[in-house]
Amino acid sequence: MRHLFSWRNLLLFLATLIVATTVVYVNNLVKHMEAEEKHRIEEWVEAYQQLQNASPSDNLNLELKIITNNTTIPVIAVNNKGQIIDSRNLDSAKIARDPDYLTRQLKLFKSQHPPILEHYDPQHPEAVNYFYYGDSILLKQIRYYPYVQLTVIALFLLIVFMAISSSNRSSQNQLWVGLAKETAHQLGTPLSSLQAWVEMLKEHPQQTASLATEIQKDVERLNLIAERFSKIGSEPELIETDLIALVNNVMHYIRKRASQKVHFVLHTHGETEMMALVSPTLFSWVIENLLKNALDATEGQGRIEIDMQDHSTQWWIDIHDTGKGIPKHLWQKIFKPGFTTKKRGWGLGLSLAKRIVETYHKGKLTLKSSEPGKGSTFRIILYK
Repeated sequence: MRHLFSWRNLLLFLATLIVATTVVYVNNLVKHMEAEEKHRIEEWVEAYQQLQNASPSDNLNLELKIITNNTTIPVIAVNNKGQIIDSRNLDSAKIARDPDYLTRQLKLFKSQHPPILEHYDPQHPEAVNYFYYGDSILLKQIRYYPYVQLTVIALFLLIVFMAISSSNRSSQNQLWVGLAKETAHQLGTPLSSLQAWVEMLKEHPQQTASLATEIQKDVERLNLIAERFSKIGSEPELIETDLIALVNNVMHYIRKRASQKVHFVLHTHGETEMMALVSPTLFSWVIENLLKNALDATEGQGRIEIDMQDHSTQWWIDIHDTGKGIPKHLWQKIFKPGFTTKKRGWGLGLSLAKRIVETYHKGKLTLKSSEPGKGSTFRIILYK
C-alpha cells in the first residue's frame, strides 16, 4: 500500500508540474499574441480611417491590403452615440438571423479589450468612432489549451488510479486466497500425522510412550506454523543464529519427506559456523519454501545442492536443483502473489519468501539462473 501511495504522489506531482509549466508558458504566449493582435487592430483602424478620408487620387493599396488581410480578428465599430455602424469577421448568417447577435458580441468585446478610437474629423473632437475587437479563434484555442490539457491529464490519472486500485485489489485477493491455502497446506501434514497416531493409539494402546514422542514432534510443528503466521505483518525479533545449522536442519526435514532418488548436498566451503542476525522461525520458512520448490521441480528424482558462502560483507545461500527449470519470460513473474507453474498450487511460497528476506531481513532473494530441462538456482543474500 505504501508503494501504491508513493506512485500516486509521484503521478500527481508530475501532472501538477506539467500543468503549471504549460499554464505559465501559455500565459506568456497569450500576452504576446494579445499585444500582436492589438497592434494589428490599431493598424487596421488607421487604414480604415485613411480609406474614409481619402480622395479619389490617393494611392490606397497599402490600406486596402491591411484591411483585407484581417480575416481572423472580429471587430465592431460604434459611433459616439453608441450605435453600431460596421462589423467585420463575424458570422453573417447569425447577424441576419438574430437581431441581438451584434449587441451581445459588442458587450463581450467591451469586457475583453479597451476600444481603439478613430477621430474621423479633426475639426470636431467629438467626432469619434470606437472600434471594439474580440479574440481571434487561434487566441481562444491557445487561451483554453491548459484547461483542455488539465481535463485530459485528470482523465488519464483517473484511469491509471482505477487500474492500479483494481490491480492492487486483485493482488490482495490473490494474497488472501494464497495465504489461506498456504495455511491449510502447512497444517495438513502435522494434522494428518496426528490423526494417524490417534488411530495407532486406538489399535495399540500399550505403545503410548513410543507414540507420544512422535505426537510431540507434530505438536511442535503446529506451534512452529502458528508462530510463522503470527509474525507476518509485524517486525520480527532478529537473533544471532548459525545459518549453517539452521539450513542443515531444514534440509534434513525436507529430505525425510522426499523420494530417495533425490539427493541433497550441502556445501559450506570449510566453514563450520556462519553467525547472522535473523528470525529463525521466518528464515527457516524461506529455506523450506525454496527446498520444496526445488523438490517439486525435480519431480521425484535429481539433485538439490545448497551452497553457502561467507564473503567479507555478505552471506550467500544458493539453492540449486536439477529440475525442469523456469522459462526466461516467467522470471519477472515468479515472485508475484498467485503466480505458479504447478498444476496444483497457490503461488504464495516465493512471494512470502521474498518478503521475509527483503522486508524483514533487508537482504535479497533472486532467481540467479534457470534453464528449461537443466534446473534453477535461487540466491539469498544477507548483509553483515
